[in-house]
Amino acid sequence: MKGDIDIAALIRSIPDFPKPGVTFRDITTLLKDRAGFHRVIETLAAGYPEGVVDKVAGVESRGFIIGAALAHRLRAGFVPVRKHGKLPAKRFGRDYALEYGNDRLEIHCDAMGAGEAVLLVDDLLATGGTAEAALKLIEMTGAAVVGAAFVIDLPELGGRARLERQEYSVRTLCTFPGH
Repeated sequence: MKGDIDIAALIRSIPDFPKPGVTFRDITTLLKDRAGFHRVIETLAAGYPEGVVDKVAGVESRGFIIGAALAHRLRAGFVPVRKHGKLPAKRFGRDYALEYGNDRLEIHCDAMGAGEAVLLVDDLLATGGTAEAALKLIEMTGAAVVGAAFVIDLPELGGRARLERQEYSVRTLCTFPGH
């Protein structure tokens, strides 16, 4: 694998989606690139040696793709963090604010156990609201958060700073300006 893969260059930017003034960062173009996708998983895995992470929690929906591949690479279990109403068994839930609305995340109560080391994964870190809600859900199970990893950071929206103020370790692979 070449060392000169530009992950950011493989991400498509779509202006005015889902609303005017917002630029959507589409990772489907990254995912379809075999070398780029491989680079993402290997680079994220390098920060968490095998055996350190018991579970990877991926946020719906693009976090499922990155998270499941990373869990496989780390030989860890995978836990889906779902939107409201998608999980059938007893679950914890947490409401959170988005840049353009509100939502709710949920995980099964038995998704992870007390003391297990859990890494949260998603494709993008913006305001940090979604990640914060997911991290709080992980903590509700008694598991220990070992970090939060994202492909993209939008630093102007303050998500990284928000999570780091709460003493979460944050790892990102590339940044984009604006929304």
